[in-house]
Amino acid sequence: MARQCAGSFVAYFLAGLGIGAIVALLFAPRSGEETREIISRKADEGREYVAARKRELRRKAEDAVTEARRKLEDLQDKGKEIASRIGLDSES
Repeated sequence: MARQCAGSFVAYFLAGLGIGAIVALLFAPRSGEETREIISRKADEGREYVAARKRELRRKAEDAVTEARRKLEDLQDKGKEIASRIGLDSES
């Protein structure tokens, strides 16, 4: 639950940061064309950041799943070893 709250906080923070940046650009003393160019560039940077973060999180999740599977296999092997030692072979 705490991770979910932290994730929401980060999402709201980034959204607020983006909105604040857009408002600041709109009130900056630049021409409309310059302002639109800056907004477009920042939006592209934001998309790239989100895509990179998504790839990173996906890789971490895949690594965690791989590690969990490896640990499960280790536990299964240890369980089989213990069962064979006490005579509870699964061959029955």
